[in-house]
Amino acid sequence: MEKQHVFDQIPDYLDGKLNKPEQLKFEKHITQCADCKRELQEMEAFFNVFEEETPTPTNRLKTKFEAALEQEKNDQGKVVYMESKPATNWISNVLKIAASIALLVASFQMGSVFQQRKVNEDIAQLQDETNQMKQTAMLSLMENQSASKRIQGVNYIEEFEKPDAAIIKALSNRLLYDDNDNVRMTAFEALVQFTSSETVKSTFIETLEKEKNPSIQVAIIQALVKIQEKKAAEPMKKLLEKEDTQPFIKEQIKAVLPSIS
Repeated sequence: MEKQHVFDQIPDYLDGKLNKPEQLKFEKHITQCADCKRELQEMEAFFNVFEEETPTPTNRLKTKFEAALEQEKNDQGKVVYMESKPATNWISNVLKIAASIALLVASFQMGSVFQQRKVNEDIAQLQDETNQMKQTAMLSLMENQSASKRIQGVNYIEEFEKPDAAIIKALSNRLLYDDNDNVRMTAFEALVQFTSSETVKSTFIETLEKEKNPSIQVAIIQALVKIQEKKAAEPMKKLLEKEDTQPFIKEQIKAVLPSIS
């Protein structure tokens, strides 16, 4: 182990999946190998990004908010004393005082609303920056030489409720071009959640025309039939004509082809 890198074991080490002897051997290697130690640190940084919850406003934001709120209180706390009027005008005085109090309350409420809106905008900005970091980490992992890391990158799709075009494109490339069957299947399982996307539909059809793994072929056929994608009929017919297509796949195509033709 001391003479070889342990990149592929880093994810299992961080997840606590190594047994005790493997863990000790791994940790001994890390102390002696600068490349593996650096790789471990980078992976820990990636993991820390995805373990973050809703971001907390920074000290700068908190200080800024408190200063603005204090200024708001100072401005609103200035009371103009009214000159005494004869007793016959007491009703007018009461109305003026009531109007002043109402104006003060309304002003304070408006100030609170505007301050809260500013805080919400700052939090939204922080969330956007966090999502950008997560996306960068995800795309980086999907380009890694290690198949296990590429799978981890694909699985981070769970962090995004509505992935943008760049993420969908990266997942499509994994399904179309990755040389590892497990990575391609994982990419399919991620993409099948977004079959309303035209990019995903086109990717499935293109993959069906070139995929050789029977399990992936079957999964794609079932997904295309489920969404009633009629453009899938032609590549399915071509699979029926190929001699190397597995018999059970041909049988399945014959069973479902009439429903989308």
